[in-house]
Amino acid sequence: MMTHTSPAIVFYRAHCQAAGPAPCLAAAVSDRQQRRLTLPMPSNAFFWTFLLKTMASSKSLILFERVLTFELPQWLVDALILGATAQLAGHFHFNSAMTTTAPIHSVLLYFCCALGVLTFSKLNLYTAWQDWSMAALFSRLACAWGAILLAGYLLSVMVHGVGALSRRWLVYWYLTSLAFLALHRLLIHASACHLRKRGINTRRIVIVGYGPIGQEMHKRALRNAAAVYDVRAVVAAGETLDQQHDAAIDHIASYDAIHHYVVTHDIHEIWITLPMSAALQMKQLQHCLRNTLVDIRWVPDTSGIQMLSSLAVNFLGIPAVELNRPAPSGAHAIVKHLLDKLFALAALTLLAPLLAVIAACIKYSSPGPVFFKQARLGLNGKKFMVYKFRTMKLHQEHNRLTQATQNDPRITRIGQFLRRTSLDELPQFLNVLIGDMSVIGPRPHALEHNEHYEKLLEIYMVRHRVKPGITGWAQIHGHRGETDTIDKMEKRVQFDLYYIQHWSFLMDFRILVWTAFKGWTGSAAY
Repeated sequence: MMTHTSPAIVFYRAHCQAAGPAPCLAAAVSDRQQRRLTLPMPSNAFFWTFLLKTMASSKSLILFERVLTFELPQWLVDALILGATAQLAGHFHFNSAMTTTAPIHSVLLYFCCALGVLTFSKLNLYTAWQDWSMAALFSRLACAWGAILLAGYLLSVMVHGVGALSRRWLVYWYLTSLAFLALHRLLIHASACHLRKRGINTRRIVIVGYGPIGQEMHKRALRNAAAVYDVRAVVAAGETLDQQHDAAIDHIASYDAIHHYVVTHDIHEIWITLPMSAALQMKQLQHCLRNTLVDIRWVPDTSGIQMLSSLAVNFLGIPAVELNRPAPSGAHAIVKHLLDKLFALAALTLLAPLLAVIAACIKYSSPGPVFFKQARLGLNGKKFMVYKFRTMKLHQEHNRLTQATQNDPRITRIGQFLRRTSLDELPQFLNVLIGDMSVIGPRPHALEHNEHYEKLLEIYMVRHRVKPGITGWAQIHGHRGETDTIDKMEKRVQFDLYYIQHWSFLMDFRILVWTAFKGWTGSAAY
């Protein structure tokens, strides 16, 4: 009967042979004796030799690196960091153990630790170092941990323990724990970079299709020093091979040759980045790869399609791609809607005296109403009436809408000041309160302008997939005021689409702060 000799026995035999004939007596034992053999406790030199030789094997280093990236060990480390830093902050602030403080501190400790590891996992903070920059990872970590402690503070309010809670201890805990959490991820990132430089734990890749998406995937694989992907070959048509100048990258001539290359070069993954129009090639490729036993990823090249999103979802049990879904959707859209109303209500309350002064100045400067109302397109093209302070004299438009120009004689003296400082937009907080607009979003254009530019710009109307805003990403980048050329409108629309595609609460906050300090005025506003 065949028996299995353990690696420890094999290594021990080799060690004995190197040491001389006496230790080699252990090598003469039979298989049955092997199973009964109890190895003596090795000396320190032997133990470290065994450990180093074991860790020197590539498979062991791959396993070690993968253990570093598994979520469960990182959960435990994060939990230990949060618990230990809470105790450290307690010793620093209270000069005593946490057990001697008010019970609310221990409640917050357990609550925030549990919520922390779950939230970090949900936000992909355990594996995102392969895809994000460290600055982006640390900023998201800081925001997430701050939100968790804020939730803990609200919990203390609900259980009537906020009176006994030390806010200074909470701040100390936040700062110390954030520092150690960041250090933890920095060590993981440094370890992954070191292992990759040694050629350990790299996944060898073949890219099929070297169009815009294939080239972008290749760049991203090279950009991150901690990423584990090593592109070894590409399969591309002649016109796209000119984009690949790296002599270390092999060129596979045909789909039929892919399987042989994968087997002979120990490839781990195949990335398919063919364009959407290559349906026939996909069927041929599927046949050629039917016996190829590696991971295959399909990254559709959608560069030829002007779309708002490319989120893959499971729809009625079938994989589908969302092409026109804006980033602020679902629960995020509901939260944004509620925050908009709260902010609008606070703004109208605080700015009420200023609004009254502006209204009086308008009435004094020229006859006519205080407010100017005009139809605009809102969410999904629904019409609504936008409110502004009137900045022009009463006049009659002749079958077309004329944009305001520099030194426009129709603009009143107070109107020039209001338009230059964007104070004429303040009544739109009423639109936000009603629900037709958002505080942050693409600026609403006149209906005549929509009808004009939707024929000239293919993606113009997509900007109406979200609520229009009082200020937006385009405005803080200087794209405001008159759009007397198509290029100006196209640039503004590009910024609007970037906002819709990359929206986040942090992005809204940045726009709001930027608007408060420098976004109200500009040379293009008149």
